Amino acid sequence: MGWPMFCMNLKDFISDALSKPSDCIAYQVSRELERIYSDRALIEGVIFSFDLPGYARAEQCFVANETCVYNKSRTVFAESGRAFQEEPENAWLNVLWRGHLLDVLFLTWHEEGYRERHHWIIADTRRIAEDFLGAVCAWSSEVRGEILVYDGGEWRKNRELFDEIKSASFENLILPADFKREIRDDFARFFASRAVYEKHGIPWKRGVLLIGPPGNGKTHTVKALVNENKQPCLYVKSFKACWGTDHDRIRSVFIRARKTTPSIVVLEDLDSLIDKENRAFFLNELDGFATNTGVVVLATTNHPEKLDPAILDRPSRFDRKYYFNLPAASERLAYVVAWNQSLEPDLMLSEPALTKTVEATEGFSFAYLKELFLSSMMQWIAEGGSGRMDAVMLNRVTVLREQMNGKKRKKSGDKKKARKATASRL
Repeated sequence: MGWPMFCMNLKDFISDALSKPSDCIAYQVSRELERIYSDRALIEGVIFSFDLPGYARAEQCFVANETCVYNKSRTVFAESGRAFQEEPENAWLNVLWRGHLLDVLFLTWHEEGYRERHHWIIADTRRIAEDFLGAVCAWSSEVRGEILVYDGGEWRKNRELFDEIKSASFENLILPADFKREIRDDFARFFASRAVYEKHGIPWKRGVLLIGPPGNGKTHTVKALVNENKQPCLYVKSFKACWGTDHDRIRSVFIRARKTTPSIVVLEDLDSLIDKENRAFFLNELDGFATNTGVVVLATTNHPEKLDPAILDRPSRFDRKYYFNLPAASERLAYVVAWNQSLEPDLMLSEPALTKTVEATEGFSFAYLKELFLSSMMQWIAEGGSGRMDAVMLNRVTVLREQMNGKKRKKSGDKKKARKATASRL
């Protein structure tokens, strides 16, 4: 086909395709492409891991827009400090890959509330098209120097979060020594024991649940485990989106995890991710017919009482549970001393004030201890920075203690109201 005729056929291809009823766009496009490219191979797909823009940015192939058609892309914010990325929404791309020239068409439309994104690959032979598709999908499924974040029904690779996690370690985490050692050894043994599991016919998978009130080291522990074990991490922010169902998105997470093994799937605040509507779907993916070989589900919860017993109590689902209690005096002392040593001399507490602060903060979480130091420093500066930090710190302990007690009273009152409301309905 000559170039002018080729351009004539493609000029309004995308707009014509998207003007069709949504339930027949894919059929009409495939049929028209077969007509235009009768001498070439064509394959169609909706594979979410076909990240051609990322593949091209990694210099695995060269991509250029076909100038005969109007190409529409969307600008995507990747991470702070990095350039915006252009993602093809409706576009015709010319691709040079391993000496082969291919054409790739992306079309995006909505059908019954679902966002449909199809691609068509046109190559000289079907073998070339399939090899190209396989290479892009294999590359896209790998997690390299980033965290794979799932939110709103879409996956995003987050290098900034990965860099943040690299600074987390058990050395800068204050917990009882035996407790830290148990968690570290458990994960290290698991990832080193695949052959032993398989020899004895035991499924090589793990479910770990970190339980305890907020601000006591669960999140830091998750980061330290991901950093220390050097396994791909899939972090789930939410199963909610404006399209599809929770079941679709839960399935999507576990499919991706099984393709990226061994891997760690992080479900922070599990009680807010799983509800009565999606619980059955979640449990089915967690220990249903599909095998989760090499998948570690690492979840946290501040409110175990909100979790269904089918999640919390059945051993095959979360076979390891670690309870993060409020820090004891020895942990509070270690935390206060570490903070004190990081301060400028004018801000440092005296030895007697250190002891009094540890005694006065019984029942404080690590988060409240951090707030104690930060708010004390701010108050000291606001007062001119001329007095001793000792008095400021102990005063702030009293203020934070009152805030804590106020929250407890409010929570207790809310529970009483809820019980009365339940009783009145009965």
